[in-house]
Amino acid sequence: QVQLVESGGGLVLAGDSLRLSCEVSGGAFSRYAMGWFRQAPGREREFVAAIGKVSYITMYGDSVKGRFTISRDNAKNTVSLQMNTLKPEDTAVYYCAADSSFSQVATQKADYWGQGTQVTVSS
Repeated sequence: QVQLVESGGGLVLAGDSLRLSCEVSGGAFSRYAMGWFRQAPGREREFVAAIGKVSYITMYGDSVKGRFTISRDNAKNTVSLQMNTLKPEDTAVYYCAADSSFSQVATQKADYWGQGTQVTVSS
């Protein structure tokens, strides 16, 4: 059973940075493409970033390009999301997801999802 556990969320001020992590267990991490998504109250879930099985393949949502960076550490079964210059509109529950297919992750059709971690950015 593949399990994903996010951590690192919290309350920060606009302009601050935050780093989210997602640890994967129960599966061969290096075989999965990984992604981050977010959902704010009353809004649809939004794609944030994705990374392929190899780290040089990445993709970002337009709203986070240039501010967020996704990375993975296959030795630690972990994918991270470095979030810089945070804005109040970044407030949401952030989820990580895993799938053997990068396109499935990028289109929010990943097989495995975490429970989410709350990020709140105050102005």
